[in-house]
Amino acid sequence: METPVFKARGHILPLNRPYIMGILNVTPDSFSDGGRYFSPAAALKRARELEAEGADILDVGGQSTRPGHRPIPWEEEWERLSAVLPGILRETALPVSIDTFYPQVAKKALEMGAHIINDVGGFPDEMLEAVAGSGCGCVVMCPAGGGEDIFAQVKNFFLDRLAAAGRFGIEKARLCFDPGIGFGKTLDENLALIARVDKTRIPGIAYLMAASRKRVTGAPCGDPPFNERLPATIAAHTAAILGGADIVRVHDAAPGKQAALMAAALKRAYSF
Repeated sequence: METPVFKARGHILPLNRPYIMGILNVTPDSFSDGGRYFSPAAALKRARELEAEGADILDVGGQSTRPGHRPIPWEEEWERLSAVLPGILRETALPVSIDTFYPQVAKKALEMGAHIINDVGGFPDEMLEAVAGSGCGCVVMCPAGGGEDIFAQVKNFFLDRLAAAGRFGIEKARLCFDPGIGFGKTLDENLALIARVDKTRIPGIAYLMAASRKRVTGAPCGDPPFNERLPATIAAHTAAILGGADIVRVHDAAPGKQAALMAAALKRAYSF
């Protein structure tokens, strides 16, 4: 049986091991590391660090999507991203993902050479149209929750976006689905989605879990500060990988990589 892959503009990731997506926020107000990598020099230094620590993908964001954030216009988001992207693309060998819900920003980033668009807005048709002919990877996050059956709600959303992508000529190998931990969902819904990836995963399509330092990793543990949630993050992502997640999005690449490799080894051993 042929191994499915995730395609991202010349980068092909076989879905036979877990991948680490390293978070690089070039914002002054992200929930856990706002302002640390806002300057181009600091952002490039951090990109190199993430690559050295074992990240497989860099996810660069120019706008915070933390609870209660103040949205900025696309022009301001692009100003932040365009200051750091050339250096990152030039000096790292990793596929670069752009975390944006603006089609205008996606187009400009792809023209500059980005490889993946990661849209927390759920990849509406306007975004699909913007990226259709680019060959980029598309991380499609489910931004909703609160339904009677969270598993059915998320999976039906994925199936809808899969059909929509097909109408725009986007092959399924370019898609990666993300259940949207922390977006419009209760704590119990978030925990359930982490624990039961098998309930929402569509066979043959990449699946991303992004719980790093989020409230779901704090609430069961006495709400430690954001930067003290690494053990809880590792526990959540390990469960997700055992359930079938292919990519985990992390702030801490080195420990995240080590944990992912161990989780993969345990998953293989399960059928020993």
